[in-house]
This record gives sequence, C-alpha cells and structure tokens, in this order.
Amino acid sequence: MPFNILNRLSVVECATYVTGPYATALLGELGARVIKVESPPEGDPYRYFDAGSHFSSNFVHLNRNKQSIVLDLKSAAGRRICLEFLKNADVFVENLRPGTASRLGLGYESLHKLNPRLIYCSISAFGSTGPSADKPGFDTLGQAASGLLSLLTDLDEPKVMGVALSDYITGLSAGYGILGALLARVESGEGCRVETSLLQATLSLIGETAAGYMRTGNVPNRAKRVKDAHAFAFLAKDKLPLAIHCSVPEKFWLALLKVLNCMHLAEDPRFKTRDARRENYEALETILAPIIASRPRAAWLEQLESNDVPVSPVYNIAEVLVDPQVRHLDLIEHVTHRQAGELKFVAGPVKYDGITTKAPASPPLLGEHSAELLRELGHDQAAIDRLVAEGVTQIAKTNAP
Repeated sequence: MPFNILNRLSVVECATYVTGPYATALLGELGARVIKVESPPEGDPYRYFDAGSHFSSNFVHLNRNKQSIVLDLKSAAGRRICLEFLKNADVFVENLRPGTASRLGLGYESLHKLNPRLIYCSISAFGSTGPSADKPGFDTLGQAASGLLSLLTDLDEPKVMGVALSDYITGLSAGYGILGALLARVESGEGCRVETSLLQATLSLIGETAAGYMRTGNVPNRAKRVKDAHAFAFLAKDKLPLAIHCSVPEKFWLALLKVLNCMHLAEDPRFKTRDARRENYEALETILAPIIASRPRAAWLEQLESNDVPVSPVYNIAEVLVDPQVRHLDLIEHVTHRQAGELKFVAGPVKYDGITTKAPASPPLLGEHSAELLRELGHDQAAIDRLVAEGVTQIAKTNAP
C-alpha cells in the first residue's frame, strides 16, 4: 500500500540561503514535517534575493512544504521555544557559522542531552574546525576552494559559474547524510551528529578527477575530461548550440563520421585511435566545427539521432521546460499561493514506485505558522501576543507581497 516515506518525521531547520533549506526541502518532499525557524525582522535573506522582490523565486523553490515560525534566538524566550520543538524532533539542520549554534545554546552536546534520538546536521563552508573554519563561505568560494571551478572554467580567463553547484551539492549531501543517520538510529536507538561542508561535499563530487591526479601527478583542467570523454560542443548554421559525447565505444565515433561524411578521418593517423584523438583533440575540433556550422541544428539532430550518435541540443532554461521529454516525465509542479498566485517548480530528483511523496504545498510567508506552532506548545493567545510585543516572534502579514 502506498505511503509517505517520512510522514512521521519532524525536522527543525535553522538555516538560510541554499544548503540547509535544500536538504530539508528534500526531506519535506518525502513527507517530513519541516519547521523553518526564521530570525526577526526579515527572516531568511533568500526571501529577497530577486531584485525588488520580497518573495523571491529562489526562496520559494527551496521552501515548499515547510512551516515558518519567527523566533529571536538571541533572546532567552526564543531559545526556550526552539528547544521545546527540538525536545521531540527527529532532525535538526543548521548552517550557521561554526560556533554560533553553541553560543545560542543549540550545540550538538546540549541538544543530544535534551533529545538523545535527535539527528543533528551541521553544514558549514569549510568544516567546523581547522585553519579555514572561521572564514565566511558562499557557493562561489566552495567551487573555488574545492577545485571544482578550475574544471569548469578557463583559468587564463576565469569566469564564475551561473549556477550554485556547491550549494546544491552540499544540500544534497546533507540530505544523504541525514537519511543514513536515520537508518543507523533504527539499530542504535540514538541520534548522532552529521557534518558536511561546501569544501567536503564539492571535493567529494570531483573525487574521480582527484583520484586521477593522485595516481598520475598530472593536474587536470577543464579540457582534460572533455578530451577523455571525446565530447564536443558546436554552433550550427542557425547559431544554435549542440553537444556530442562519443565516450569510449568506437561505434559512436564511427557513426559520427558517417553522418558528417568524414569516414576518411577514421584512417587519419591523428584520429585513428581514441588515444590519438585525445592528443589531437584541438585539430579534430577545428575540422568538425565548420561542418556542423553548415546546417541548422534541427537537421543535424535528426540525422545524428537516427544514427544513434549521442547528441543533444544545448538548451537554455526556457527550452528545457518545454522539451517533450521533460513534459512526459511530468517534471514541473504547480501550486497556488494565496498571495503570489500560481507558482511553478521543478519536481524533486527521484520518483518511487509504490511510495507516495508529499503533494507540493506553497512556501510559507514569514511567520505564517508562528501562532499555530506556538499553540501546539501550549501558548494561549495572550502569551502569543506578549511574545509578539517583545519581538520574540512575528505573525505573518496577510497583505505582504
């Protein structure tokens, strides 16, 4: 019988921007109840990431299926309320700078005493200890410090990437770690600390490349994998890009030559073997580029695909979202927000057979669930009003943008 995987799980999140919120969003999609603790007066800064917006698309994507409560954790009352939630929670996720959670009375040791079954997930930039632990950290720095950026850009003309790869990799890694800890708790009966960082998670992602360096001593760059994978990106006649990935099997290389009417290259000593093609990649690219530029992309795609050449258009986001395969897989979700109207999202990264995931719910307004959650803890309306007056909490403004 279908069931929500984590429907009895309670998660408390004290996290902002991407890493922590993405980890808890993944848990929320699997059915967990996620309580997002936000600081007054503005809450998660990612709410305002879009220019001129108080409800950014970045925030709403990462904070579906959550409840928002505003708590001033610098106040004794705010900390007490947070601890009341944590007393019975299954998971706590924080991405504060190292040492901050402990100063707020939310460190692992104190929370483990309060709730021995709690899974405590701590996400940092460079780890909780060591020479870089106190440095501020954002996605670009994670990409740079881990070596990932060196594999994505030309180091002679470095460019920052247009997607927060380290942030999302780290959030995904945190979610993976939490699920592992939950499985371990089934056997041990106790929670544990789960730690990850931009540095650790991103370096793990490029572990294959690091292993190659540690074996050979050769420092790889962006072109290394491109040559090894026998991969190319070209502009067609209509200036639309496409990508070709021949990989190891010789059949794909020969099929490409057949379509391009270049079978003579199969006997050219520069390109006869995969190793030779790797050594002479730039020369091969120079030969193939004008051929691809002689016809429109759609014509090439049709012919290459019909000959089983691994090829894809290089889509922009607008093209991806209307692609027939994306629509067939039903990868776009729709929810209606009472103030923002219809919102569209990309669905989660996996699907299950026989297991239901949570129906998408709107991201919360700042403090939308403050009163409801406080009532669950036994606070009556007079007590809630006092907490609001003291600045410990906030109630969502229904006329907020």
